[in-house]
Amino acid sequence: MGSGNHDKRGRWRGELGAAFAGLGDRLGRMTPSRVRMLLLVGAVLLALVVALPLALGGSGRGARHAAGARGNASRTRGHGGSSNAPRQPSVLEATGESPEVRKLIALGKPIYCAGPHGDAVALTFDDGPGVYTRLALHKLRDAHVHATFFLVGRNLGLVPGAPREERALGMVGDHTFTHPYLPGLSPSEAESEVVRTQSAVARASGGPVFLFRPPYGAMDSALEGMVRSHGLLEILWDVDSQDSLRGDYAEIAHKVIAGLKPGSIILMHENHGQTIRALPYIFAALHRRHLRTASVPQLLTEDPPSRAELDAGWSGCGLTGALAGSGG
Repeated sequence: MGSGNHDKRGRWRGELGAAFAGLGDRLGRMTPSRVRMLLLVGAVLLALVVALPLALGGSGRGARHAAGARGNASRTRGHGGSSNAPRQPSVLEATGESPEVRKLIALGKPIYCAGPHGDAVALTFDDGPGVYTRLALHKLRDAHVHATFFLVGRNLGLVPGAPREERALGMVGDHTFTHPYLPGLSPSEAESEVVRTQSAVARASGGPVFLFRPPYGAMDSALEGMVRSHGLLEILWDVDSQDSLRGDYAEIAHKVIAGLKPGSIILMHENHGQTIRALPYIFAALHRRHLRTASVPQLLTEDPPSRAELDAGWSGCGLTGALAGSGG
């Protein structure tokens, strides 16, 4: 066996010698400039061959630790939204807020709709709790539909436990204590209507309140500043069911379905029987259009409106004219 290895080594040396001899002949026929270039390339390749093992594994545990740190950083950027990767929406916190929601509160602009890039809409119900609240909750739960409820302070005791159930189905918000026309009140009266309800709804629902909808959608700049000072985000709408105008269920469903599009915020009322009767038709239309429902905070977290859309107000939702309809 030793003789065989010796013969193999001899053949290998012979072949290597022949190769170098051939290389020498080729170098002899090259111009000096081409020889210098070839030597330079060879030197670079030799440096790479020496350095590569050190870069890959020469530092042992330190290199593995650095690689792990880089991997963790990469995963963190992927979750939080690297500038080179698509923005990933935040997860709602236990309070129902998110960085996106807090940014919108700080901007102090009324929200008519979310961005148009997702596949969700927000169903909202005003003026509860009331006589149809239990039925509304039953239909929403059966259909696995999320919603947001803007509650009137003086109504909170009418349906014990309902605010907590409504919060569990999405979110609750402040709709003032007695549902007045806020611009017609003194500043202190308007503030009392808002602040009393914010506190009362928080107690009744078991969580903080940071959403606000003015009755009839009526606000002015002073009221908007007051609402923002209490950490509230003003939520209006871009689709009005006009259910408070006493239309029948088919008319209500038609008006809602006609306006459905990604990012829509739909205005309805939980204290109208015809609205509750219209809900299965609305749910069916959402299913046909491959749209899902989300609470208002979830909708705004997943696809917040841009600053340009906020500044455009009503028309930022692709609509024309002033805020119209039955109001909140």
